[in-house]
Amino acid sequence: MSKRKKISADRRKEANKQRSFAILRNCPTSPRKMRYVVDMIRGQEVNRALDILKFSNKSAAERVEKLLKSAIANWQQKNKSERLEDNVLVVSEVKVDSGRVMKRLRTAPQGRGYRMLKRSNHVTLVVDKLNVAEKEIQTETQIK
Repeated sequence: MSKRKKISADRRKEANKQRSFAILRNCPTSPRKMRYVVDMIRGQEVNRALDILKFSNKSAAERVEKLLKSAIANWQQKNKSERLEDNVLVVSEVKVDSGRVMKRLRTAPQGRGYRMLKRSNHVTLVVDKLNVAEKEIQTETQIK
């Protein structure tokens, strides 16, 4: 690894130590279906997001709910001195990336086979305090 890449990797690792996040890898749902669920909770307060996910009838909502609870637990672990009830936590960033694609054959008429793609995805969910999340949103709008 070159020196420049190592410096930027170390800087990224230090920044991740300050953030509270949870990652779900190789979830056997297509990324498009997962993005429908994730878009409902992006930018929402944590308790409201949990309610939205609990009463959603999408199957991906159960996995995202479990991931959100994990991110909240990670925040509590990093901020032991602060209480969860005293802070307003917000889902500041949610990212859905395409994961592994399994290629399968489906039987078709006249001895042919159709290709079937079974898609999966990776979900990254970041939880922050409200004031930190507002600052990030302001800097993003300034950049655009």
